[in-house]
Amino acid sequence: MDHQQQFFSLCSVPYVFNIKKHFFVSLLSLSLLIFSTVVILNLVDSSSFEPLLRFGLLSPSSQTLTKDCDYSKGRWVRRTSSLMYGEECRFLDSGFRCRKNGRKDSGYLDWRWQPHGCDLPRFNASDFLERSRNGRIVFVGDSIGRNQWESLMCMLSQAVHNKSEIYEVYGNPITKHKGFLSMRFPQQNLTVEYHRTPFLVVIGRPPEHSPQEIKTTVRVDEFNWQSKKWVDSDVLVFNSGHWWNEEKTVLAGSYFEEGRKVNKTMGALEAFGKSLKTWKSWVLEKLDPDKSYVFFRSYSPVHYRNGTWNLGGLCDAETGPETDKRRMEPDAAHNRYIYEVIEEMRHQHSKVKFLNITYLTEFRKDGHPSRYREGGTPVDAPQDCSHWCLPGVPDTWNEILYAQLVSMNYRTK
Repeated sequence: MDHQQQFFSLCSVPYVFNIKKHFFVSLLSLSLLIFSTVVILNLVDSSSFEPLLRFGLLSPSSQTLTKDCDYSKGRWVRRTSSLMYGEECRFLDSGFRCRKNGRKDSGYLDWRWQPHGCDLPRFNASDFLERSRNGRIVFVGDSIGRNQWESLMCMLSQAVHNKSEIYEVYGNPITKHKGFLSMRFPQQNLTVEYHRTPFLVVIGRPPEHSPQEIKTTVRVDEFNWQSKKWVDSDVLVFNSGHWWNEEKTVLAGSYFEEGRKVNKTMGALEAFGKSLKTWKSWVLEKLDPDKSYVFFRSYSPVHYRNGTWNLGGLCDAETGPETDKRRMEPDAAHNRYIYEVIEEMRHQHSKVKFLNITYLTEFRKDGHPSRYREGGTPVDAPQDCSHWCLPGVPDTWNEILYAQLVSMNYRTK
C-alpha cells in the first residue's frame, strides 16, 4: 500500500470513530479520578496532609482559604509536624518554660487546631516580617497578652538567621516585672511591643473627700494615658477581662469612676462595657483606618478545678484537651461586650476585628504552667491555671492573627 492509500485508510470513518471512542473513555476516566480524589480529600482528616503543606509539596493556596472562614470553631487534632520553636527561645519568660521547670509530660505540645470547613494557613514568619517592614506590632493588655506577645516573638524569630541581632530597644531584660518592652527586628526595621495595661483605662486616685474604703478608682470614661504611644502602630492587639471582677476591683478597694464621680453600685461587667465604649472612641478618633489593623482578643479561659486560684484550685493533673464538652464552661460574658462594640465600629473602621479564641482555648485545660512555676516560687504558691506554657496554645492565637491579616491583604504602608 502506497502512502496515499495509507492516508485515506487512517481517515476512514471506523478509524476516526475508534479514536473518538478512546478519547472519550480516557476523558471519563480522568473525570472519575478527579471526582474521587476530591471526595477522599473531604473525607480524610486534613491533618493527614499537614506534612505536604508544611514542606511546600502542596501550596497554601490549595487549602480551603476564604475571607469568610470562621477559625474560632473546630477541633484539636494530633500534630504531625514539628513545633515552630522550643523552650530555648530567648524571648520566653522563665515562668512559661514548663518543661524546664519540671513538667515531665509533653503531650500538651502534640496538638494543632483544625477549623471546621477550612484550614489555617501555614504560619510564614518570613512573609509576616516582610509584610510588616518599617512597622510596629503592638500588644496592649494584661499578662495573658504578654503570653501571646512572647509567643509571636519566638514564632517570628525563626525566620531570622542571626537571632542575636534582635534586641530590646531600651536595653531592658525579658522579665515579667517590666510593663513595657519593645523588641526590634533590625533587618525589617520592625518593632514588636508589649504594653501592660490590664484595664485599658486610667487607674488613679479617688476624688477628694471620697470614703476611706475607696483606695483607687478605675476611670471607665478615660483611656489609658500611655495610649499616645500606640497611635501610629500598624497592628494593635488588645486584650482585657481578667482583672474585671469584684475580687480585683471593689473588694480590693478599687471602685469605678465616671464623670469624676465614684459609682459604688456599678458592677465589674457594667464597668467593663463602659470601658470598651471609651476604647471604641479612642480607636475611631486616634487611629488611621487606612493604616492600623486593630484586633481585640476574646477572653482566655482559666481551668482551676476544685477551687478558685487562691483557694486550692488545681490543673496539674491535666495531660490532654477536654473531650467532654459538658464539662466546658459557657462563653465568657466579657466576649458579648467585646463583640457588640466591634460590631458598632464596622462601618467606621473596617480593619477592627474580633480575635475570637475562647472556644478553642476552653478545650486546653492541659496547657497551663500549673505547679511548674519559675524557680524561686514558694512550694505552697497557688497553681497557675490561667497563663500558658510556651510553646503552646497562644501559638494558635497568633496563627489565627496571621491568617486574618493575610485575608485582609495586610502590608505596612
